[in-house]
Amino acid sequence: MKNSLSNQKKGSLLAFIAVVLITPDSLLIRLSNIETWGMLFYRGAIPFVVVLIGLLFFYKKNFLKVLLNIGFPGIFYFISFSACNITFLISIQNTNVANTLVMIALAPMLSAILGALFLRETPDKKTWAAIVITFTACLYIFHDSLKLGNIYGDLFGFATALGLACNATIARYAKDRDLVPSAVIGKLIVAVFAFFFVENFTLIGKDILFIPLMCVMCVAIPFVLVTIAPRYITGAEVNLFFLLETVLGPVWVWLVIKEQPSVETILGGIVIIITIAIHSTLALKKT
Repeated sequence: MKNSLSNQKKGSLLAFIAVVLITPDSLLIRLSNIETWGMLFYRGAIPFVVVLIGLLFFYKKNFLKVLLNIGFPGIFYFISFSACNITFLISIQNTNVANTLVMIALAPMLSAILGALFLRETPDKKTWAAIVITFTACLYIFHDSLKLGNIYGDLFGFATALGLACNATIARYAKDRDLVPSAVIGKLIVAVFAFFFVENFTLIGKDILFIPLMCVMCVAIPFVLVTIAPRYITGAEVNLFFLLETVLGPVWVWLVIKEQPSVETILGGIVIIITIAIHSTLALKKT
């Protein structure tokens, strides 16, 4: 029992720190002037180099052994990981930040569904009720975005949530192995993919500061923590911490550049956040 409690605390702390570091990410993306593919390249290349150096320092001679140990779960992980890195940036660039982050808030419910399908972690009645409510709110936001012309960005936001849910589920399934090397490969794939579409690699003005800061603080460090956390807590619990980003991310953007979400996004987001927060509280009490 003591070990279980210790694991819960470890996983929760790792996920909490990761999401706190991620919250300014959307704002820094908005403040930068670099085009989408250039941004995607740096968000892949810089974290790849930083974390790879860290892994080489940590594992030393055992690095190659750990890298080969990722197996098939690691292959699926870096495919899903690289995909949701790409879809996130495309979503941010094509809809309001609030819309993207509200879509990402669906990740815990998607994790619960994937956990039921692949890990036999069958959701209870409360979870199914939460899934129905959150997806209904999601459809409400989609309907609004269809009228505003933001549906393209919203769909990519939903794809990002699905990718995060896949990541958490795979990491939960393969909790006996280190998937951080797999995430590093995912970042390399993102950089290589974006490389062929970049028109200009030059960073000018404030981008010289914003891009490296974003890539290390908001991308590299959090993705290591989020990859490790599911070893100690369920994928759904890890993704619950992303609710903090859903709340704070749009606030930073609104305070600095006055980007205001629609009333429908606010209402739908409130329903999703409250539903998942209540579900999380009840689940933790039961535990």
